[in-house]
Amino acid sequence: MTTPFPVPDYVQGHGLLADRIVVVTAAAGAGIGAAVARRAVEEGATIVVSDVHERRLDEAADALAEVAGARPLARVCDVRDEAQVQGLLDAAVAEHGRIDVMVNNAGLGGDTRLVDMADDEWDRVLDISLTGTMRCTRAALRIMAGQGHGVIVNNASVLGWRAQVGQSHYAAAKAGVMALTRCAAMEGVDAGVRVNCVAPSFATHPFLAKTSSEELLAELASREAFGRGAEPWEVANVVVFLASDYSSYLTGEVVSVSSQRA
Repeated sequence: MTTPFPVPDYVQGHGLLADRIVVVTAAAGAGIGAAVARRAVEEGATIVVSDVHERRLDEAADALAEVAGARPLARVCDVRDEAQVQGLLDAAVAEHGRIDVMVNNAGLGGDTRLVDMADDEWDRVLDISLTGTMRCTRAALRIMAGQGHGVIVNNASVLGWRAQVGQSHYAAAKAGVMALTRCAAMEGVDAGVRVNCVAPSFATHPFLAKTSSEELLAELASREAFGRGAEPWEVANVVVFLASDYSSYLTGEVVSVSSQRA
């Protein structure tokens, strides 16, 4: 295909998350987390946002205030730090009384062949993308179990299934997120907590240019049946679905957000 399919019209909100308290990690910038936070607001949610970058987090909270009519609670959180993760969720409960939805979006990628990869690069990607997701899932489960309800949505990747050169650390982490999601879901059932995850193939946003070459991004876009990457809000729409009552019979599932075979 030489001409990409056009980006569809932006989908307006339908109140799918009305009156829900939604926490989103890594919500600053212009990627999937920022899109999820905005979509949640548009669907009626009250949100709490976090990010490791304080300045960008403040900017994100200001932008969300224009949509929500009030500035959301925003708290700096490095998911590698258990105390910061717990502090984020404690702050959300202190402010709003509960957490209905936890969206674990924080992750880190890279592009390094295994033979050239140092231990510290491997450890950093795994600690943020997998162990960080575990820390957030664990903390949310503890709170939601006490409430008797809740939804957790994790962000994985189709690389959890698919092989790609230079992605051994990221792929291993995202495969781990998928396995973590399935096991956590079985543990959450009796407490009324659902746990699912999305697995995007390729969502386009400015941050990718910092971690991937133009050639790689063009190649990834060419592999998609639509001839383009997903807009972050297109992935966010699926996260909203998993967070909403429309997915009430889904738990332990990995939903591929892709225009190609996973």
